[in-house]
Amino acid sequence: MSSTVLKALFSSQTRVKLLSTFLLHPEEEYYIRELTRLLHEQINSIRRELENLRRIGLVKARHRNRKKYYRVDAEFSLFPELRNIFAKEIQAESPVVSSIKKLPSVDLIVLAGNFVGTESKVDLLIVGEVKKEMLEALLLQDPSLKNVKYSIFSRADFLYRLSLRDRFITEIMSDPRHLVVHNALQKEMEEAKEK
Repeated sequence: MSSTVLKALFSSQTRVKLLSTFLLHPEEEYYIRELTRLLHEQINSIRRELENLRRIGLVKARHRNRKKYYRVDAEFSLFPELRNIFAKEIQAESPVVSSIKKLPSVDLIVLAGNFVGTESKVDLLIVGEVKKEMLEALLLQDPSLKNVKYSIFSRADFLYRLSLRDRFITEIMSDPRHLVVHNALQKEMEEAKEK
């Protein structure tokens, strides 16, 4: 799925940009002029799309200092699913994530914590024969990722911990906001959970 697919699904480029901004920064609130500058879109199309999003309940508005501020309503029924779609789209296109996917013998990559805006013990979980030095070198390519907390597990260790319902693994894998961006272990994981 690419941003063109998102545009087709959501029909308007302005709406896609607004959704992306609100869903990936749920703690922020924005006023209209700020959004026009941030998103390089016309004020009228921003107003129209904000009104559409407000009408369906995804975005809330409030007045402060004679300005109208908008923010996403995290209680909106489809918020987790929508956020997941947009986060997957953005993270999947990240050059560092692409580089990690290309490493030989990577079985599973899960983005958590800082990558998706959740509280988590780690930001990145990797299963496979990955050298720590190699991963750190890749993470250093993006200055925003220099404080990323990660865990690397061998395939056998991860599946063993999964079968024991290890708390650390279970917490990361069961949070619906965490993104599995690469998974070559689907069948083994299902078997491990059934044990």
